[in-house]
Amino acid sequence: MFDRVFVNAVAADGSPLSLAVVDGRIAHLGADFGPLEGVERIDLAGHLLLPGFVDGHIHLDKSFVGDRWHPHQSVGSLRERLAVEKRELALAPSIVERADALIAQAVSFGTVAMRSHVDVDATTGLSNLHAVMEAREKWRGIVDIELVAFPQAGVMSCPGTADVLEAAIRDGAEVIGGIDPTTLDGDAEGQLEVVFGIAERHGVKVDIHLHEPGLQGVVQLQRIAERTCAAGLQGRVSVSHAYALGQVTEEVLERIAASLAQARVSIMTNAPGDHDFPPILRLRAAGVNVFAGNDNIRDAWWPYGNADMLQRAMLIGYRSGFYSDEALNVALAMATSAGAAAIEKKDYGLMVGNDATFIVLKADNGAAAVAAAPAERRMVRRGQLLDAPVGLQFDIRRA
Repeated sequence: MFDRVFVNAVAADGSPLSLAVVDGRIAHLGADFGPLEGVERIDLAGHLLLPGFVDGHIHLDKSFVGDRWHPHQSVGSLRERLAVEKRELALAPSIVERADALIAQAVSFGTVAMRSHVDVDATTGLSNLHAVMEAREKWRGIVDIELVAFPQAGVMSCPGTADVLEAAIRDGAEVIGGIDPTTLDGDAEGQLEVVFGIAERHGVKVDIHLHEPGLQGVVQLQRIAERTCAAGLQGRVSVSHAYALGQVTEEVLERIAASLAQARVSIMTNAPGDHDFPPILRLRAAGVNVFAGNDNIRDAWWPYGNADMLQRAMLIGYRSGFYSDEALNVALAMATSAGAAAIEKKDYGLMVGNDATFIVLKADNGAAAVAAAPAERRMVRRGQLLDAPVGLQFDIRRA
């Protein structure tokens, strides 16, 4: 006997979909169930049913969400940007408060998992990491938050950071980060030796920010792919941004895509408005997992963002020139299943036996949802339809 059934919905491809729940888990999926005795029946009125969103790249320690508006300040270099960020954050509420506000906003849009990069270096120490961990505890069981020890100021160029990164992993960060091994650190082999050494010693994942341009960036990607295979970390390494992939010839792209696919290195993009970015469809055709994240949200780096991963999927589709339903559904997958694969989220997706947590949206199908990013949504968590003071209302009956 089912505890509850959700009927008259549609799947991402627009086909009819109904779903049954037992003990908070998906017990059955099908087009319809017919008459059922003594079971609560929630009619979803033909709306779209999707798994929860996954934000594969966010910075919970940097955002000004939950604080006053901070006007953006222009700078001439990365070091100047870091100085502005430090000054502005010193005037903002605590990291715990701001991270909590941003998590709440993401959850309200239907995010069920995220990977947050948190600044960790010899000057910052572990204070940011511990603050985000504190904020994370409040949301345990509602949204899964994986933390990256992120050396924003560099590894080799910031003496002592390597030891702090190792300490961050011991304290509970699940991923070791890196950033621009040559242009920021001036020692690509040295930085990657530290990053992959920590990953091997502690059995953690790797996620490296890579903004380096053109062929130089491709050289870094090749190094990362080779180290991934040598360390036996296939499927556990991601590169965030990888602008270089959108700046090289088709021949170079084909070669590096093959290396990334062989090493099972995932690529994250948020399709930023002022940069080239990876050609998503070409990479996917080569077998590379490409996923999405919001990245910075209303902080010292840029003023944009609201933590809505469906809106991010729309922006990715818009910037990529995705017009067909097939392409729009790729953008949707980047904000759902591809991100879940990159962070190794378990018990995820619309499959029998999985956690019955999903979103209902006012859209005809997945492509329509990406194209319009509708605001009207309802969340179902472990089989329970959550209250929504404003939003979609459904007919709930017990037979």
